[in-house]
Amino acid sequence: MTDERPHILLIEDEMHLARGICFNLEQEGYRVSHLESGEEALQRLEYDRFSLIILDIMLPGIDGFTVCGEIRRLDPRVPILILSARSGEGDRVTGLAAGADDYLMKPFNLKEFLLRVNGMLRRSSWYRPEPVEEGYRFGDNEVFLLSYRARTGQGEIDLTDLEVKMLAYFFQNEGRALPRAVLLETVWGYSSNTETRTLDNFIVRLRRYFEPDPSHPVHFQTVRGLGYRFMREARKRGDE
Repeated sequence: MTDERPHILLIEDEMHLARGICFNLEQEGYRVSHLESGEEALQRLEYDRFSLIILDIMLPGIDGFTVCGEIRRLDPRVPILILSARSGEGDRVTGLAAGADDYLMKPFNLKEFLLRVNGMLRRSSWYRPEPVEEGYRFGDNEVFLLSYRARTGQGEIDLTDLEVKMLAYFFQNEGRALPRAVLLETVWGYSSNTETRTLDNFIVRLRRYFEPDPSHPVHFQTVRGLGYRFMREARKRGDE
């Protein structure tokens, strides 16, 4: 079954603070994903949707103000709560101008923080319509990355976070031969020298879902000596 709990994205590089925030949000019944950089967050938002984004300003790499503006460009309606150790009025104005809905100073009172989160989620539900999502079609399949589901020749299935991430990467690189090391690093975060059957077993699972004949794949193809290739059109290649 699809998890109906509000899904919150926390972008915070201070691990001790992030752990505390995640714990308390989960205790309130929310589903939480945590990332440590703006670059990771923007990549994740290309294929995932959240009920609320909590964003630190002082991040490694891209700063929080820039991330906020990019998030707002990608999704004009998702609520954004900025957390910052900066006390200057100018920073608050900059954050709100970048598209944030609220701004909370560190250190903050936990009860006030949870009340703000609850209020932002409640207000956003009044005007945020459920998006009409266009599926990604290939063969007899239609994949809905934002809602973690797919229609296949065998019926409708729910997708995991990892399956969505892998499918999104394949769709973005349709027709390209993708090395095993690249897939392992991009989807699992494994080092390039990792020897594992995890990827191969994962591809077997995708073939069971989406291939008309999993033993003779036409969409998720093996590229001998390199890795895998996704083909939207069912054209066989001689690499098996």
